[in-house]
Amino acid sequence: MAHPLEFIGMISHRRQSEIHPPSGPVVDPDYIRRFARAHEEAGFDRILIAWGSTGPDALLVASQAAAATSRIGFMVAHRPGFIAPTLAARQFATFDHLSGGRAAIHVISGGNPAEQKRDGDFLPHDERYQRSEEYIALLKRLWTEPKPFDHAGTYYRFEQGFAEVKPLQQPHIPVFFGGSSDIAIEIAGRHADTYAFWGETLEQARDTIARIRASVARAGRDPAAIRFSLSFRPVLAATEEAAWARADRILARIKELRSAGSGGPKPESVGSQRLLEAAAGGRVRDKRLWTEVAAAVGAGSNTTALVGTAEQVADSLADYHALGVTTFLIRGFDPLEDVAEYGRSLLPAVRAAIAARGAAPVAA
Repeated sequence: MAHPLEFIGMISHRRQSEIHPPSGPVVDPDYIRRFARAHEEAGFDRILIAWGSTGPDALLVASQAAAATSRIGFMVAHRPGFIAPTLAARQFATFDHLSGGRAAIHVISGGNPAEQKRDGDFLPHDERYQRSEEYIALLKRLWTEPKPFDHAGTYYRFEQGFAEVKPLQQPHIPVFFGGSSDIAIEIAGRHADTYAFWGETLEQARDTIARIRASVARAGRDPAAIRFSLSFRPVLAATEEAAWARADRILARIKELRSAGSGGPKPESVGSQRLLEAAAGGRVRDKRLWTEVAAAVGAGSNTTALVGTAEQVADSLADYHALGVTTFLIRGFDPLEDVAEYGRSLLPAVRAAIAARGAAPVAA
């Protein structure tokens, strides 16, 4: 099964990144609109709305972005455990209608206990994933069941649960799922439409993809049906030398801010451990996978980068495409400014690099 190439960006509710401390109002409606429109104009297919235990509601931010755009899709991060699946199903189905069928849910079980506890969740790691599996299964039933039904499970119980509003997308809203632990891999094999993971080395990515496909097969699904989304932080410049000089400035700024106390709690996820494992192998892995930011911040999120010219970074992304990755989630350290540059240079270069290797033609 051939999957089309897809690019996902990420927007936030105000200007901020590892090199830009948050400034201005916590919710900046104009920034959300401009950030979303920039992605649409740059040719992205979808944008991620992240979840944080102290930040604005992701689905409401997505609604603001959807109202400002007409084509681009959304990948809305959502953590099970804080609202009932019956309510979440109706919320996401409503958003799917209001956005014209542009919704997707990114189910995050939680890799940082400190984050979870802020919202009152004290379940250990494996139970969080078990709860996620029950949650996803219920979402899909609520999105597709024509009649009310009862449920009595380990984590949720209700009588005559029903969603009158069904998703505009059929049979249901696309489900993204992440996690690198053994239990996460098994659940992804049973439920994910797209498996999302952070930018690893080629060897690590090959291993991850093989593990997921084996899990999908064990679940009785077609291993070719699942998509893979890989996340990177491209650092681009007109020359390779200039790109590495920019990377050095980014790292210096991150270290400066963290020494001033801007760092947060470190997560305990297996995905983070894999990024730190990659970083332990050297400053640069493979051709141009830059690991120093991941090492500096504890690899608590998407922090591995690809450094070089647009054509060089595109060549590296084409290497991952050859392994089976067809979705790339890319975002910059200068968030809004980098989006425009990705649209001008990187996205066309990736399409050209993949086409040059004899893959199926990729539509812009």
